[in-house]
Amino acid sequence: MDRNIVYPGSIPLDTDILNPNRNAMVGVAALTAAVIGSNTVVDGLACTPTTPASLTVNVGPGSITLLTALDASAYGSLAADITDQIVKTGINLQATSFTFAAPVSSGQSINYLIEAAFSEIDTNPVVLPYVNAANTSQPYSGPNNSGTAQNTRRVQRVQLQVKPGAAAAAGTQVTPAVDSGWVGLYIITLNYGQSAITAANISVAPGAPFLTYKLPSLRPGFSAMQVFTASGSFTVPNGVTTARVEVIGGGGGGGYHTTMPSGGGGAGGRALGIVNNLVPGTVIAVTVGAGGVAPASAGNGTGGGQSSFGGYMTANGGTGGNGGTVTNFSNAGGAGGTASGGQVNITGSVGTDAIVVACRGGDGGGPGNGRGASGPAVGIAAPGYGGGGGGGGTSTGAGPVGYAGGPGAPGLIIVEY
Repeated sequence: MDRNIVYPGSIPLDTDILNPNRNAMVGVAALTAAVIGSNTVVDGLACTPTTPASLTVNVGPGSITLLTALDASAYGSLAADITDQIVKTGINLQATSFTFAAPVSSGQSINYLIEAAFSEIDTNPVVLPYVNAANTSQPYSGPNNSGTAQNTRRVQRVQLQVKPGAAAAAGTQVTPAVDSGWVGLYIITLNYGQSAITAANISVAPGAPFLTYKLPSLRPGFSAMQVFTASGSFTVPNGVTTARVEVIGGGGGGGYHTTMPSGGGGAGGRALGIVNNLVPGTVIAVTVGAGGVAPASAGNGTGGGQSSFGGYMTANGGTGGNGGTVTNFSNAGGAGGTASGGQVNITGSVGTDAIVVACRGGDGGGPGNGRGASGPAVGIAAPGYGGGGGGGGTSTGAGPVGYAGGPGAPGLIIVEY
């Protein structure tokens, strides 16, 4: 940031004060642009009804920041500079009130638009004392002793105004367009006969450039994790617009055959990827698929449940392992679940077929798969998320007896932000 240099004995100049003011403004502008960029941003300026309720609203203190000329007009004896562009901030320390009128015809409604702009004006006029070269003990009053008042402060503020729409049949009224050089902040909707404005009548205008989060809400990369082992919801935290997500479907259950070993269940599919353009405060539904189970009587294991992260990613469950009766000799492993929506979509591993001559059930699809049982035993349950359950084994001898398969493992969803 530029700094002025002065010397002992030199004659003080007005620019010795004006330049430091301008240089400080330029330095603050550079820092502001580095933090929030050069696009128009609004902070604060909350619009609330009055208490008690009336047809008046209050727009609270706040600011507007935007890219504009360094000085559109001369600043004291410093010339105007419209070539150099800097980020400037207009600040309102006090609330601004606006009063509205409801439509006068039955069945009509009207939309009002509250819009904002950056304002920079010279104000606070004062008749200043000047040096009288002819008699320094008697100063002039104003320039050339004219008694003329001169502005002594250049202020930067948020200019607010209300733009009314046209009253029309309720539901057909149109919000007026935003004026050039302004930004829309709020829409106030009033109906015929209304005597007070409530929060329900106030909505944020589409595209209003409010600052959505502050520096303390920012996170360095993917620094936090939320793990879902059951269905629920993910609320996008402040400062988060991107998340890394992994979705795993439930594993299929092992089969159950009356006289033979059964097939292992297939593994759930897996979707992995980056989700962009998230909006803080948005609630995203999270579904975690259940693990498939072995049937209570001879038959195929049930498939694993589908897992999903909103409409962004889906991972289907694995198919159950095959089983059956003496008239149904299928003992193949179940297929793995498919996945979609991620940058990487992995189909789950297939459960293995039973080994009849060894009386051994097929292993579930992995990773996290359950092992097939050897001999007269129930298939091993899948211990890891999305793994398929192991197929049941069978006894040896002339009258072999089959056993149930093990259950598949439930799915999982991991969200990093």
